[in-house]
Amino acid sequence: MAKVERGTFIKAPLDKVFSYLTEPNNQLEWLPSITDVREVTGQGVGGKWGWTYKMFGLPFKGNSEVIEQVDNEKYVFKSEGGIRSIWTLKFKSGDDGTYFNLTVEYTIPVPVLGKVAEKLVLAQNEREANLALDNIKSRLEG
Repeated sequence: MAKVERGTFIKAPLDKVFSYLTEPNNQLEWLPSITDVREVTGQGVGGKWGWTYKMFGLPFKGNSEVIEQVDNEKYVFKSEGGIRSIWTLKFKSGDDGTYFNLTVEYTIPVPVLGKVAEKLVLAQNEREANLALDNIKSRLEG
């Protein structure tokens, strides 16, 4: 599995950051290549939703499910379908804000994209992680 890990400090209260990032519909605002979030059911462990994600212009559909949640500390969900991944979001209160860490472990759909595109996908996903954190900071600090 490929892995992307990023962290940042957000000038917003911990509960606000946690609430925002654990609401699946908000992915449309901060996750650059998500084009659709649908059928959100439940909250916390066992909560589920469907999604569409574009990678190199190709749409991949899948479903996510929350597999671990510790309020205001940790939120983990797995995604299956066109792209298999595990997303781990960690939160820690700090002076005047929140430390946030995002780790995504994922499998690149090599049979669809081909081996040549694999390195390009890895680089694109690194850039997307940076943009996602910028989007989160912009939404929550503004």
